[in-house]
Amino acid sequence: QVQLVDTGGGLVQAGGSLRLSCAASGGIFSTYTMGWFRQAPGKEREFVAAISSIDFTNYADSVKGRFSISRDNAKNTMYLQMNSLKPEDTAVYYCAAATGGLMYVRRGEYNYWGQGTQVTVSS
Repeated sequence: QVQLVDTGGGLVQAGGSLRLSCAASGGIFSTYTMGWFRQAPGKEREFVAAISSIDFTNYADSVKGRFSISRDNAKNTMYLQMNSLKPEDTAVYYCAAATGGLMYVRRGEYNYWGQGTQVTVSS
């Protein structure tokens, strides 16, 4: 059983930066595709970014050029560096793991989820 703990959220002004972390335990981290999703109040959970087992990355159009996903297999940890934050980035951010290892962008393709961390961007 894989357990994910996502941390690093907080309150930041527009234009600021935050780095989210997702620590994994159980399973073989290096073989998983890892992803970030977010859910704003009243909206569905949406894809933000993903990194495959061979470090191929993919981003939602809304965050391209501002967010960067990475992983450290030695630490069983994934990161999301968020720069130039906007108020519309405000949401609960969830990390997720998919055991297939390929590039996945749909919520249903992920097997395990973190508890979520709140990101609030003030204008």
